[in-house]
Amino acid sequence: MILGMSTATYTLLHVVISLVGIVSGLIVMFGFLAAKRMDGLTAIFLITTVLTSVTGFGFPFTHLLPSHKVALISLLVLAVAIAARYLFHLAGVWLKTYVVTASIALYLNVFVLVVQLFEKVPALKALAPTQKEPPFLIAQLVVMALFILLTVLSAIKFQPEPAHA
Repeated sequence: MILGMSTATYTLLHVVISLVGIVSGLIVMFGFLAAKRMDGLTAIFLITTVLTSVTGFGFPFTHLLPSHKVALISLLVLAVAIAARYLFHLAGVWLKTYVVTASIALYLNVFVLVVQLFEKVPALKALAPTQKEPPFLIAQLVVMALFILLTVLSAIKFQPEPAHA
């Protein structure tokens, strides 16, 4: 039992929160490219991405796992993104800081998604049973390269209209 839920229910909740974070984050990232603020989806993305990292610590563990390290990095990056967005209102350097940190947080969620897919999908697990094989490494490199490209383009293109008062 985790927080009064079965492990299966807690896992499902964690996965749903993660997927909402990824989908909303991808939409927000494409909003960067179109110079759209997407205030509502941004809030959903940031909240669900924080919750993804936090709920990851709810699973039983006896030592710090790589997933916990990714979650800690994500929470640190998200703290900067949230401050840039809501405390500093994207003013000056905080605009690009927000774009980069939000993109990194999204990338970390997608990185973990790829790990989980290679662990849980039988065809992918057969291709990379230890996640040290070329198919896993290639998948992660492609994801990283795509995120680097999208982050650079987003940092260049995201010049949103000011929020309406």
